[in-house]
Amino acid sequence: MADPAQKAYRAAAATLPRAPVETRTLDVLARLWRDWLRPYWRRLVLNLVLIAVVAGATSVYPLLIKWSLEGFETRSLDVIRFAPVLVIIAVTIKSAALYAQRLLTNAILSQIDCDLQRAMYGALVRADLATLDKEAPAATANRFTTDILVLHTSVEKLITGLIRDGLTVFGLLAALLWIDWELTLYALGALPLAAIPIGNIGRRLRRIARRSQEEAGQMTARVAEGLSGIRLSKTYRLEGYLTEKAGETFESLRRLRVRAADQRARIDPFLEALAGLGLAIIFWVIGARIAAGTNSIGEFMAFVSSFLIAGQSLRGFGTLYAEVQQGSAAGERIFSVLDAQPKIADRPGAVALPRVTGEIRFDAVGFDYEGGAAALRDISLTIPAGSKVALVGRSGAGKTTLMNLIPRLYDATSGAVTIDGRDIRDATLQSLRGQVAVVGQDAVIFDDTVARNIGFGDPEADRPAIEQAARDAQAWDFVAALPEGLDTQAGERGLRFSGGERQRLTIARAMLKDAPILLMDEPTSALDAEAEEKVRQALDRLSHGRTTLVIAHRLSTIRDADMIVAMDGGRIVETGRHEELLAKGGLYADLHRLQFREG
Repeated sequence: MADPAQKAYRAAAATLPRAPVETRTLDVLARLWRDWLRPYWRRLVLNLVLIAVVAGATSVYPLLIKWSLEGFETRSLDVIRFAPVLVIIAVTIKSAALYAQRLLTNAILSQIDCDLQRAMYGALVRADLATLDKEAPAATANRFTTDILVLHTSVEKLITGLIRDGLTVFGLLAALLWIDWELTLYALGALPLAAIPIGNIGRRLRRIARRSQEEAGQMTARVAEGLSGIRLSKTYRLEGYLTEKAGETFESLRRLRVRAADQRARIDPFLEALAGLGLAIIFWVIGARIAAGTNSIGEFMAFVSSFLIAGQSLRGFGTLYAEVQQGSAAGERIFSVLDAQPKIADRPGAVALPRVTGEIRFDAVGFDYEGGAAALRDISLTIPAGSKVALVGRSGAGKTTLMNLIPRLYDATSGAVTIDGRDIRDATLQSLRGQVAVVGQDAVIFDDTVARNIGFGDPEADRPAIEQAARDAQAWDFVAALPEGLDTQAGERGLRFSGGERQRLTIARAMLKDAPILLMDEPTSALDAEAEEKVRQALDRLSHGRTTLVIAHRLSTIRDADMIVAMDGGRIVETGRHEELLAKGGLYADLHRLQFREG
């Protein structure tokens, strides 16, 4: 049951134009309850009971004051004996219930934080690359910290504030009406005046909160970017530049926080003034009554104390509304991650792709990035099963984009890609990607054991198979020398290993997967000559008998390719073997001449 203050607020708010922001706030709160809070309804009910105990104990105070003052006036021995005991009992009950309620609230919200973070991470790792590329990784990671914290704080205050203060106000309102219903209506007459200004402040706070959270993400990204390139920054003496760029972000975030603080600071003084107006009415009315002998000092003290406690809770409603707006903005950002549906997904009726021989065909394939930029145009190419094909061309020619179409990291916007004559969009993603192994320029090693990093190629592989993969990848020499061998922790991003060692571990992973199609994106471009030779030997063994597509940076590594495809501007401009393309004197010959300084 709502108290008159809440009814007055809703009545005043109903006269305002319905704003989309407010609708979204209600939608966010409704969804938060439906999807994340409701599974814990039993603990929430217990929490509600504890809140009711706290509110009930608070509502007893004015009645105890009235009873005690009236007893003191009459020198009642019962009041003198039992008043202190009753106060201690009320305080003890309230304190114990308040402690238990806060512990339970924190336990519930911490679990919801974990649930949301797990769901967000799952949504992000399943998202399309095009979606992930829209935001810096550090800014995305900020949603797991700042947004979750803001939402946590908002919901915590919503539970403890709205329910506890609401029940407290309800109980105190009942006490006020019981003491003097006519004076209560006089005192509450100014409350509807608070609805419109607080509503306006809340809407402004929501907009500021959304911008603040976005700016906080940018700040995280800017700091991460600067620190990740700190060696280059020091070498080129960029400390001043980085500090200035980061300072701009810090200053922008500071201004937003000051604006938010300014909006929040307006609420309490406004409500304080309304409370003062109500208190003035009480003094005016009840003072006249005392002078006329119709009210006692005990009634006056009980009413004023109840009004002051209720006023404090009502002021909390104004601050709570501002907090809810900020939490709603955070919830909206979180749910936008959860609601993003991957465009690259299984078609209705998609079937599992059996192990393929590996013939790949591009049939008039085109690809446009979001925004209309064309990356590939009319690509038609057949890669025979078991052959080794090299893609060469200047930066931005479309080589990586073409390769990414095969495991459907992107989908062609026109034409079709087939494997063994089957359109890859008719196969399930899991079965398609099970046919493909990837070795890239950046050797991705996770902070886990060496065995687990290799074992990601085949989660069901046993220990001997993992060890054999390490041997085949020319990695066993340094793995066996580790303190705990395969059980050694690789460290964050595998930084305990050199670039060549990390690359050989990823080759071992690919060998363990034993996929019929191998994609290699400049796997040796960042290695020195000695490391390159070891990695090249491992790659030769890995590519044997598989359909291999390799993006070549060093043309000397692809002389033996069955076919070389030269690309420029998103098109295939020539194909052939090494000697044939040199004889043509086209793009490949130009690239070869530039790289080897031939006349």
